Amino acid sequence: MSLQEAVNKILSQWMRGQGPDSDIVMGSRIRLARNVAKIPFPDMASDEQLTHITELARSVAVHDSQANMDYFSIADMPILERELLVEKHLISPQQTKNVKHKAVVLRRDELVSIMVNEEDHLRIQSIYPGFQLQSAWEQCDQVDDVIGEKLEYAFSTELGFLTACPTNVGTGLRASVMLHLPALVMTRQMQRLVPAINKLGLAVRGLYGEGTEAVGNIYQISNQLTLGHSEKEIIQHLATVARQIIDQEREARQQLVRIGEAELADRAYRALGILTQARIISSQEAMQLVSEVWLGVDMGLIKELDARIPRYLVVLIRPAHVQKLIGRNMDAAERDMYRASLVREYMHTGLQEKNA
Repeated sequence: MSLQEAVNKILSQWMRGQGPDSDIVMGSRIRLARNVAKIPFPDMASDEQLTHITELARSVAVHDSQANMDYFSIADMPILERELLVEKHLISPQQTKNVKHKAVVLRRDELVSIMVNEEDHLRIQSIYPGFQLQSAWEQCDQVDDVIGEKLEYAFSTELGFLTACPTNVGTGLRASVMLHLPALVMTRQMQRLVPAINKLGLAVRGLYGEGTEAVGNIYQISNQLTLGHSEKEIIQHLATVARQIIDQEREARQQLVRIGEAELADRAYRALGILTQARIISSQEAMQLVSEVWLGVDMGLIKELDARIPRYLVVLIRPAHVQKLIGRNMDAAERDMYRASLVREYMHTGLQEKNA
């Protein structure tokens, strides 16, 4: 199997696909928190009750063969496979801890996933490439309706859907966009933007959401509250703010060109040079360098590299993906060597294909 074939096999559809504003927006996600009526939330439920939830999830997953959904027990899954699903944003880091009675239901194209017995009984999510919040919502809503016809959700006529965390009560909806914002970081505008975004009722988080830092200039913007607003209002508010951030990133990129195009190109090419020659590279350093190459490609400063390569590498250089591509578990030092080797090979492949 060639490297490209291996990459295509492990990358989710939302990572490979193209979408609106995909030069800045990596993906759009909708997640719905749902609980089964008359059963305590996972932290308070008994083993018997949690087992019952997993059986319900399994029955929903296999009920309709046309849905192309598969059920996987997290406890039965190798640790590397769990970490891979986290890096793909198909399950949360929390889903890999205390894994007894935890599961995931995956649609085979991985645009839809359902976490079972995480913080809530069910967390239904859909991720689409680029800026496609509405499409992600429609897909997630459709899956939610199908499940809601088979299960009785915990619901209050006054409060809406009941959830383990009070901030999710109401619609139970968490909408987010994953943005690549190198120019706003380089022009130091993110320092001003983050508190302004927070004042608008949105959260700014890192690569894997709550409690994580922004690595490689990648940020997640999401709603904070779900009570008192409709799904349409929440999504529209996030979309409006995200559009403003996208526009500001584009303006910041043009500002960098006006200030010093040669310096920006030099920075991008230096990053490209390290990535195509390094023999040892950490995940964090690789993320930063790939971000700078990605900016150079998107700005038309680096013309000889396939534009898909940086976007793919943002995912492929993560620890579980490196090990999956190599085919075995490795310690951190060994991963750093093999990561450098994979980046060199993939970069050279992208350069050759672009210039063929």
